Amino acid sequence: MALKLDTQKEQRLLNTDRRFPLNENILGWKYQQPTTLKAHGDESLLALKFKANLPFVHADGNLTPGYLFAKRFFDIVGALFLILFLSPILVVTYITLFITTKGNPLFIQERIGHLGRRFPMLKFRTMQLNAEAQKHLVENKHQADPIFKNKRDPRITPLGAWLRKLSIDETPQLFNVLVGQMSLVGPRPPIETEVAQYTAWHRQRLSVKPGLTCLWQVNGRSDIGFEDWVNMDIWYIRNQNLLTDFKLLLKTPWSVLTGKGAY
Repeated sequence: MALKLDTQKEQRLLNTDRRFPLNENILGWKYQQPTTLKAHGDESLLALKFKANLPFVHADGNLTPGYLFAKRFFDIVGALFLILFLSPILVVTYITLFITTKGNPLFIQERIGHLGRRFPMLKFRTMQLNAEAQKHLVENKHQADPIFKNKRDPRITPLGAWLRKLSIDETPQLFNVLVGQMSLVGPRPPIETEVAQYTAWHRQRLSVKPGLTCLWQVNGRSDIGFEDWVNMDIWYIRNQNLLTDFKLLLKTPWSVLTGKGAY
């Protein structure tokens, strides 16, 4: 599957000196477009690396050893604490889904993670067992974007809708954090069909480890357009530090409780 390259669009984004539209909602910081894009090679080389599950994005963000060590330390400690704290919810949800889904409580989906490497992401099952086979029958409300979303997706079960509303379906990803495939804070990991449509500008969101929560998560989630979503992720990459991470973590519980944009 070829990767999408759109240099004119990327250059237009770079030449547009605009403030981030939701800057007042994002921890008091403002977004500024970076002045350069990193070269990622030609399309054929990218496609080969993508197919072979090789890194095709340069590492970016805060690469200082102290930050990387501290971030991994807090990821491990935080994931262990949350697994223990949420264990009653995890157990009850697992048992309920095990009964209602005929023994298939988990949905394991291949996602594109750090530097473009694939990994199996864990979720509690919120859709019918044959949901993937029915995907072509569901209207995509974001047809102009790489993402596939429909607020009234008929494949979502009543229990699944509730799990999504409270983000309980995402809690198994704490185990992805624990083994190092994800972080507590970072851009949400996309699926392969989405990445295949990315431009070089969009692929920058793969330059750091994906996370459970991010700017998009605490500012409206699926109610936010794809380009603004990417801008949020790139803003995070340019401002990645422990203070940013802690502030996003502190804002996440309220976002989960309100359920804004969760579907």
